Amino acid sequence: MSKELLIVFVKNPQLGKAKTRLAATVGKEKALAVYELLLAKTKEETANLSVDKIVYYADFIDENDLWDNDRYKKGLQTDGDLGKKISSVFQSAFDTGYERICIIGSDCYDLTQNHLETAFEALQKHEAVIGLAEDGGYYLLGISTMNKQLFENKNWSTETVASDTIEDFKSLGMTFQELPTLNDIDTEADLGPWADHILTANA
Repeated sequence: MSKELLIVFVKNPQLGKAKTRLAATVGKEKALAVYELLLAKTKEETANLSVDKIVYYADFIDENDLWDNDRYKKGLQTDGDLGKKISSVFQSAFDTGYERICIIGSDCYDLTQNHLETAFEALQKHEAVIGLAEDGGYYLLGISTMNKQLFENKNWSTETVASDTIEDFKSLGMTFQELPTLNDIDTEADLGPWADHILTANA
């Protein structure tokens, strides 16, 4: 077992449940296709990372999907708001014996293996690392010490999440490093040229 763990939060790619804000303008089928592309890109950038990895599903564990079982452990997200879900998996990971833990979602096409390697390197020097998203959230959070305050009293999925988390770092006296700001994919305006073939299909 490694002392480092990458947690990946995903939604099960189901029609009508994936990327609902995007679906409002491009339709459910294209929104699902975009999300499946995001999942594939996230897998591509994480597959060769030399840390342990676990995928947490929103609805059910899929043993036969793109996340191959020899590289990725699999789990199910708990009930509650996003803060409770994240807090629960971090606590479980620390209880298991991991010392440096990062969590990402599957909504950031621009996230690369290099960003992830930088994040784990940062945790060798700092107690926290955060990757800011352009919408005010974060696409990555890493910690080397557990503190539930980081996941409490947040307005999740709003533009204050990252700034409030950084304020927590400061109030708790945690040293931290920021990663480059990247773009999470929520709406059609967030899409790049990589999605053009999906948007123009059968147009």
